Amino acid sequence: MNTTMVDQLNDLVNETHQKGSKTMLIYESLARERMREAEQAAKNQRLVRRLNSAKRWQRISRWAATRAERANDLL
Repeated sequence: MNTTMVDQLNDLVNETHQKGSKTMLIYESLARERMREAEQAAKNQRLVRRLNSAKRWQRISRWAATRAERANDLL
């Protein structure tokens, strides 16, 4: 093989590797973005559960206070 043909093959191989790397980086970036979105969704769900739990405990607290007040009135 002559040197120009070897150089052309080397250039082609390097170009292919660079394109492959760029493609991989795009997929990695998309995967990272999906993970961030999933983490944010999980964070939002945790917040909603905490708020619902707080509301539930407030209702229970009000019910218990009302019941205790009625019990004191009966004494």
